[in-house]
Amino acid sequence: MNALYPVILCGGSGTRLWPSSRPDRPKQFLKLIGERSSFQETILRVTSMGAAEVVIVTGQSMAEMVERQAAEIGAEVTVIIEPEARDSGPAIAAAAAYVMTRDPKGLVLMLAADHHIVEPDLFREAANVAACAAADGWIVTFGIRPTSAATGFGYIKPGESLDCGVQRVASFVEKPDEITAAQYVRDGYYWNSGNFAFAASILLEELQQYEPTMAAAARGAIAAARTEDGRLLLDRGFFVQAPKKSLDYAVMEHTQRAVVAAASFTWSDLGSWDAIWTSSLQDATGNSATGDVHLINTKGVLARSNGPFVGVIGVHDLMVIAEPDAVLICHRNDAQAVKVMVDVLKANGRDIAHRHATTYSRGVERQPLTRTKSAIVELWRADDGALLSLPAGAIHVLEGRLVGAGDTFETGARADLASPAVVHAAGAAVVLLTRAVEEVSL
Repeated sequence: MNALYPVILCGGSGTRLWPSSRPDRPKQFLKLIGERSSFQETILRVTSMGAAEVVIVTGQSMAEMVERQAAEIGAEVTVIIEPEARDSGPAIAAAAAYVMTRDPKGLVLMLAADHHIVEPDLFREAANVAACAAADGWIVTFGIRPTSAATGFGYIKPGESLDCGVQRVASFVEKPDEITAAQYVRDGYYWNSGNFAFAASILLEELQQYEPTMAAAARGAIAAARTEDGRLLLDRGFFVQAPKKSLDYAVMEHTQRAVVAAASFTWSDLGSWDAIWTSSLQDATGNSATGDVHLINTKGVLARSNGPFVGVIGVHDLMVIAEPDAVLICHRNDAQAVKVMVDVLKANGRDIAHRHATTYSRGVERQPLTRTKSAIVELWRADDGALLSLPAGAIHVLEGRLVGAGDTFETGARADLASPAVVHAAGAAVVLLTRAVEEVSL
């Protein structure tokens, strides 16, 4: 069997899972189902298959989260940085071009970072079927056996059966209405999962035929890429020449090599809070609670808190999602309308549409606690070895030890800094800071 190179696409903003998922910390990095994020679960599923190399394609703003979460589970990954988002086609093309430089016969298993799969063994079975067909020159898409007449997914009409246990793709169809979706289910269509397997060389050949500009841009972006901080940065000049298209539109709807591997594992794209409720553990009355939450006389409720206590009494089929800076309450039937709320926030210039109050970068988590007209108080949590650029103001080291060029601040130390200072954390540290509002960087 040819060597297998799992490639995980890690982009998107997940606005339908606001307020937990926002562009600065999208859903694939959130621990929505269980103790690991969907990104981490995706890595673990493929590393158990004897992968030659796990490749992550992401943007610069997400690179640190990618590396941090991979390190949490002890996974070694190669991180490829897109200079800008241009839909899935260019990202997948660049990944294929990269694999070609590593192994001209390499097989690519192309996966989304934000999907939830319940049975990893069944996933591996489907992946092995797809790899077999990919080695024979087919471009394989994973088709999920529908469990309902869902209107939120595209569908795949299967055709004749082929070797390796796959079927030729008769056609791809767009997201249907309820009546059409029910007919698709009766006719044996599959949900289109948006995950693929192919030989890197074959995909680039098909791109050369149907989207030659995209193929050239991908090859050029890899050939001129540079390595920085252990990441492979695609060349912007080449990459931006690629048209913004998904792989479905660029190749799959044109190629004669498209086949579908039927997958029987339980799957969700976690595309809404209703999907989170469906995939979560529930009690006898259909409630799912996470965090500091207490439910009384409720039924079919999803309640999650990443901060304040949440009490829910005497309601049914509601979703209550609490973050430190925002709370969402809506009926489960209105889960898809969350995006409308986010659009309203964006139109009104609300920062909470784009980013969380608590931020993390370069090993330092910064959590705002309170603010007046003249001062802001923040709690900083630093990883061992992290560099902290302390602003002018008052600091109180609650835990750990901070070491600077001329000063060392031990646990319990208090100091008034007349000017900014750079220190590093000698071990994990927690610091309380008070500074003037004019010092805040926006």
